[in-house]
Amino acid sequence: MLESLSEKFRKILRDVRGQGSLSESNIQEALKEVRLALLEADVNFTVVKDFVAAVKEKAMGKEVLESLSPGQQFTKIVHDELTDLLGGTDSGLELKGRPSVIMLVGLQGSGKTTTAAKLALLLKSKGRNPYIVPADLFRLAAVLQLKKLAAEVNVDCFDSENMKTPADVCREALRVAGIKGYDTLLVDTAGRLHVDSSLMQELQSLKEILKPAEILFVADSMTGQDAVNTAKGFNESVGITGVVLTKFDGDARGGAALSMRMTTGKPIKFIGTGEKVDCLEVFHPARLAGRILDMGDVLTLIEKAQATFDEKQAKELEKKIRKDAFTLEDFKDQLQQIKKLGSLESILSMVPGFSALKQAKDIKIDEKEITRVEAIINSMTRKEKQDVLCLNASRRQRIAKGSGTKVQDVNKLINQYQDMRKMMKKMKSAGPRGLRGMFPGRMR
Repeated sequence: MLESLSEKFRKILRDVRGQGSLSESNIQEALKEVRLALLEADVNFTVVKDFVAAVKEKAMGKEVLESLSPGQQFTKIVHDELTDLLGGTDSGLELKGRPSVIMLVGLQGSGKTTTAAKLALLLKSKGRNPYIVPADLFRLAAVLQLKKLAAEVNVDCFDSENMKTPADVCREALRVAGIKGYDTLLVDTAGRLHVDSSLMQELQSLKEILKPAEILFVADSMTGQDAVNTAKGFNESVGITGVVLTKFDGDARGGAALSMRMTTGKPIKFIGTGEKVDCLEVFHPARLAGRILDMGDVLTLIEKAQATFDEKQAKELEKKIRKDAFTLEDFKDQLQQIKKLGSLESILSMVPGFSALKQAKDIKIDEKEITRVEAIINSMTRKEKQDVLCLNASRRQRIAKGSGTKVQDVNKLINQYQDMRKMMKKMKSAGPRGLRGMFPGRMR
């Protein structure tokens, strides 16, 4: 989402680091570019003004100007101020009471319903027992959509059929939750196309009934400053406790993320990074600041890997590599695990320096390559997957035809597989430490 802003910041910081020393004039020039970059990213004018003033005050300090590495000091100041701008410290959910109630509020189309299911899946993975409550009786099919999503994440959903008002739904859901022992209620409330008094009155009524621990405002990142202004309206009328930014994987300029905390006073708690139910991330201000400045986000990448890769499968794979029994079927399984991490673009964007490398080398990331590889392997017989040496010319032609690819694609895959086998033999010869370096951090 913040690729354009990140590109501008990279150029600014590269120019600063290229200076032999920092002076008031070149700091002023750099800050002028920073101001323009933020305004073009649709960041609130007041927020930009305060941010630039804070960076200037610290950058003009004697210890920075006389430092042996002024460019690095300037980069650190910008990173620290960006982190503060985004909220400073991480802000998790405040789950109080039993059941602990989380109300999701926002305009129509912001992604509240999908976010309810995403949050339910996340809470379930943390050992909680969530209960989804469809209190949006205003939008047609909202209840059916939420029931379908609840089934997808294998979480119970309150049956609001035959209920006349959202207030009735919430009262009954609280009663049922107490009886059945659910510890968290996720309440999907109604939205409108814009803020209006009837919506706010309804939400205030539900707040009185539910006494929620959290009221999360769900905002569409791609609406920019409109989302920030709407958040202020909801906060003034209902009193939100945090923000969830959806569609963070889109191509918007990012002003909502950079303005939300400063203008509302409320922390961003989660970001939606895709349409699938597992595409919800805890928001880490320092990590996002690192991504913007192309410092990467290795911690998030490690967490994704640990949550995705199966420990039992990893141990089995380690045994196969030790025995030199790694097959094309195993190769395909590893590719499928990587796909679960997200798009290749999003994975590589967390690697420090990748954005600059991609720009310099004009690297093209072909997301369809993994699909092609899977199709080729699926077109092989069991024997062919186990032993590539049996793949003569006629077999390769048959595989190419069956997978809708070319013989050259089949040859390329086999070469890549054989190269990987050679690498694994080298890792094996390096001993247990070298071998375990191939697997996620949870391996011991």
